[in-house]
Amino acid sequence: MNNQETQSTPKVGPLFEPFTIGNLKVKNRIVMAPMTRAFSPGGVPGPDVAAYYRRRAENGVGLIITEGTLINDPAATNNLNIPNFHGEDALNGWANVVSQVHEAGGLIMPQLWHIGTDRKIGAIPNPEELPIGPSGLDIATGEKVNEPMSEARIASVIAAYAQAAADAKRIGFDGIELHGAHGYLIDQFFWEKTNQRNDNYGGDLVRRTRFAAEIVEACRRAVGPDFPIIIRISQWKSSDYQAKLAQNPEQLSQFLSPLVEAGVDVFHCSTRRFWEPEFEGSDLNFAGWVKKITGKPTITVGSVGLDNEFISSFKGESAGTANVDALIEKLSKNEFDLVAVGRALLVDPAWAAKIRDGLTDELKVFTPQALGTLS
Repeated sequence: MNNQETQSTPKVGPLFEPFTIGNLKVKNRIVMAPMTRAFSPGGVPGPDVAAYYRRRAENGVGLIITEGTLINDPAATNNLNIPNFHGEDALNGWANVVSQVHEAGGLIMPQLWHIGTDRKIGAIPNPEELPIGPSGLDIATGEKVNEPMSEARIASVIAAYAQAAADAKRIGFDGIELHGAHGYLIDQFFWEKTNQRNDNYGGDLVRRTRFAAEIVEACRRAVGPDFPIIIRISQWKSSDYQAKLAQNPEQLSQFLSPLVEAGVDVFHCSTRRFWEPEFEGSDLNFAGWVKKITGKPTITVGSVGLDNEFISSFKGESAGTANVDALIEKLSKNEFDLVAVGRALLVDPAWAAKIRDGLTDELKVFTPQALGTLS
């Protein structure tokens, strides 16, 4: 850590304290949140993608989690420009990303992703492939779009996650994140609305975690004991902001226990507004409750650094910039351990450095136009 990084203003000091995940030393508490960018033609991340991530590392982000990257399943995506995490060209592209980030002093993990039945029938790049999900139900409408996933297809998807994890370690990444949130494939197994199976992968909340737990176990076997595995989880879904997997701490504990046993190192706890309590009777947010229940490190996320919640950006509104006092207060109380920053970092590569150096008047304002470039 250089002198400039150690000289953060006292007010934001907790954000710039180091943190350890197993054997991995993270220089501060700031994580770049995964954000889909779709700037990888044919699924191959190029030099512009590498430069995009490098800029964040150069400006002091402790850990970068990439945009969602697609495992090797023909129904994983609906967009030719979302990066793959399979195939020689794509993996070579990612190896260059890793090299650039490491040269700049950063750490980086890929987010491994399958969109499940969020994919529409006939979507590219494999229009003949039907969407897949635990019960073959469309995430938004509940309509049947395919038969439930067979156990053979479940096994092949689990194997694809494990292969991606092994490849991540081989090409130099510092860990992996599994996207188990927001109504995509893994989360579709968690959610009762989309998982109506009556076999070992369906039923009560504990049984609905089996698919994810087997993915974690397979990834752990592929990478060994010391390679960090993060899983991103959420209560809310992209099709239902009010959804809750767990109505209370007891149910949340039932949900989390199999994932801890499977080998998760860190939980990335996605909410729309990090400052909101998760359950009545406590000020703890989602990440706070997950840490309290599991004892595992947690990452909080949800409109960090924005005046308005991130959903406003989808309506064409400016999300603005904001102070981080409430965030620092929660972090200082050890409610959570790491802080993922999304759109504020997307628009401003120097967000972390500006926060560190007290240059908040120089922060760039997020607007939807920022999504059109790799700044």
